[in-house]
Amino acid sequence: MARLASVMALAGATVLVAMIGLICLSVSGNAVLVLAQSSVVQTWLPGLGAALIASGVGPLKANYELVELAMAFVVFASLPLVQIRRAHAAVTVFTDALPGRIRPRIEAFWQVLMAVALVVIAWRLGVGTLGKMRNGETTFLLQIPLWWAYAASLFAAVVAALVTLWDAVRRIWIPRNRTPRNRK
Repeated sequence: MARLASVMALAGATVLVAMIGLICLSVSGNAVLVLAQSSVVQTWLPGLGAALIASGVGPLKANYELVELAMAFVVFASLPLVQIRRAHAAVTVFTDALPGRIRPRIEAFWQVLMAVALVVIAWRLGVGTLGKMRNGETTFLLQIPLWWAYAASLFAAVVAALVTLWDAVRRIWIPRNRTPRNRK
């Protein structure tokens, strides 16, 4: 499960870096277009300004559509590794004052609740994916079928749910002072 979580996090990080690159490219293109249209360039270097504008330089068409489609996948792909590493944000002001034998039970309760929540999210995302496939809805500008993004997010959500369920079961049945054989 740790390898699966790492692979998913790597896939999510790759998509995130690609989205960052896309945004940087779009912002840079927009900056060059604004500069080419500026009165300074039009006055002092009109040929350069006209050539840049004629080249089609500018922001990428509908880059926000691509970012919007990718972000759910990025979030769900990171959840398994966050779960295994116990890196979720936690407020422990109250639980730190409790006896040591109670804290693992509270943690296990929240892990089970997280697992249930992710199973429900994956289930509803599956229903949504089927709905988007049936109705053929696409993005406005690029006409990308929405179900593609839903399916990618569904895959990541199912993996997150499976890893979270496994982690919750592991925390309940493996005593805190004992480590599994395959872990160091």
